[in-house]
Amino acid sequence: MTETPTPSAKVAPTRETEGALSTVQPATRVLLIEDDRKLSRLLAEYLRSQGLTAEAVHDGLDGAARATAEPWALIVLDVMLPRLDGFEVLRRIRAVSDVPVLMLTARGGEDDRVFGLEHGADDYLPKTASSRELLARIRALLRRAALVATGAGSASDEREIRVGGLRMDAAARAAQLDGRALELTPVEFDLLLALARSRGRACSRDTLLDRLRDREFDGLDRSIDMHVAALRRKLGDDPKQPRYIRTVRTVGYLLVDPAGE
Repeated sequence: MTETPTPSAKVAPTRETEGALSTVQPATRVLLIEDDRKLSRLLAEYLRSQGLTAEAVHDGLDGAARATAEPWALIVLDVMLPRLDGFEVLRRIRAVSDVPVLMLTARGGEDDRVFGLEHGADDYLPKTASSRELLARIRALLRRAALVATGAGSASDEREIRVGGLRMDAAARAAQLDGRALELTPVEFDLLLALARSRGRACSRDTLLDRLRDREFDGLDRSIDMHVAALRRKLGDDPKQPRYIRTVRTVGYLLVDPAGE
């Protein structure tokens, strides 16, 4: 990260204190899966100084085991890991859990970011980002997860929404297209639900990010575009001539009923 985290005055867990971890509230537990030991130590200390309980593992195999065997509030996952890469770790996590996952990448390629988002990552962040940005993303994902868990994440009381062949059940967090279940990540579901609730009206990227993350928006952030690209693929939309999710130039996106035109 470009900004060195401020070390915490708290003492990192030792063999004597590790046994107490089972008493820590799951809502505060963050698992760092990062092979750079110095970076993970600094990040863990910084997150602890901000009131979170951070633990680190340094390879993909151990990371997948810890991530799937224990309750976590959020997982920060590096892409390039020994023994098991971050994408395979993500696949194993998503097979058993919807825990928020924020991926870190040293590679700037869009394909890697799109792949991670499509396969269940809730957000991504380059390692060149600051520790403050990482903390902001973590807090935003934790807030969104808390809202979803309490059923308070929506500003609308609509439980079931139909747009053409698309059917969404907000309470059950289930979506179908032409009677076929859609396999959506938590972020993809929330994004599609936000578009569906504003059907027929254009939503700006700022608005969509606010609904998804409850955080200030960096206008250069392309994650909304990547999630939309993933949604279009799952909806069978041709990006050049989409049936459901239309691009509104200089604004954002619009969900339409293909049969209503």
